[in-house]
Amino acid sequence: MNKLWGHFSTITRHKIKVGRLCFRCGLYRQGITHDLSKYSWVEFKNGVKYFQGNRSPIDREKEVVGYSAGWLHHKGRNKHHWEYWIDLTPNGFQGMEMPKKYVVEMFCDRIAASMIYLKENYQDDSALKYYEKGKDHYLMHENTRTLLEKLLKMNAEKGLETTIQYIRREVL
Repeated sequence: MNKLWGHFSTITRHKIKVGRLCFRCGLYRQGITHDLSKYSWVEFKNGVKYFQGNRSPIDREKEVVGYSAGWLHHKGRNKHHWEYWIDLTPNGFQGMEMPKKYVVEMFCDRIAASMIYLKENYQDDSALKYYEKGKDHYLMHENTRTLLEKLLKMNAEKGLETTIQYIRREVL
């Protein structure tokens, strides 16, 4: 029961935090619908099973099983993940350009995840540091990558309020 409540409360706190950030950016619909698939059975049951509290259960499931059924389900239903936008072209698999509203939602998602998992250790550069650890493996369209990196770097250097104002004025 402890893992069940731990996972439920973590994903719900995350969803609420992303929702608030999306609202502040002007993305009201996305703020409401963000990550609803996490409450589906395939995602929720594996989230409970591999829940640890200090990182995503998806990472643990991949370590144990070799893949994550919950993640495969999640990324195929949520347009704020760059993996959703990978397509097979005549030149092989390529990242397609994401609409800006989904890049902004991805930014909000990364900021909220860092806040939830790092708790009092969160700093404005936390999401950027996490992104930089894995970015070389991301099959992301160059325009999508450029915008996401710009927002993460701006947040690290100037803070969340300035970044959100920039998003509202210049991006959306």
